[in-house]
Amino acid sequence: MRPFNRTPGKARFARRLRRDGTEVERRLWQHLRNGQLGSAKFRRQSPAGRYVLDFYCPALALAVELDGGQHAEARTRDRERDKWLKQKGVTVLRFWNSDVVENLDGVLEVIAAKIGELSSAAASSHPRWRAGLTPTPTLPLAGGGSAPPGPRQTRAASREGPGERP
Repeated sequence: MRPFNRTPGKARFARRLRRDGTEVERRLWQHLRNGQLGSAKFRRQSPAGRYVLDFYCPALALAVELDGGQHAEARTRDRERDKWLKQKGVTVLRFWNSDVVENLDGVLEVIAAKIGELSSAAASSHPRWRAGLTPTPTLPLAGGGSAPPGPRQTRAASREGPGERP
């Protein structure tokens, strides 16, 4: 997936959001950072178009959004945002802040399951990584075949036996 259009202004805004993050964001970030969950590497407060995603894994196009009390009034805006992200190929998981506080293990389990699902889908869509396939050898196996014709030898001459040349 192509990176989202980043501008210096968006980067500054995202940096400020990271610095001023909520306790709930910091708590979840401790489990998502550095590939701790399914080896998926997340970014925190990542600009995406006109939005900033709470957590984003570019390799899997997976966004994790935390919704506090302010999101109860902004459901229309969230649906709009989710629709735009879906058009860009991004899968969005949303959790209420209270879910993270009261059931962090459950939230991590849901995220890990989605990471596994997206990872296996990405692996199976790439033909050389499909399960059950072995790579085609590019070198001939030892002890078999004949040497290719040399630069002076023509195809017709190679088909004729020794001494049969005109």
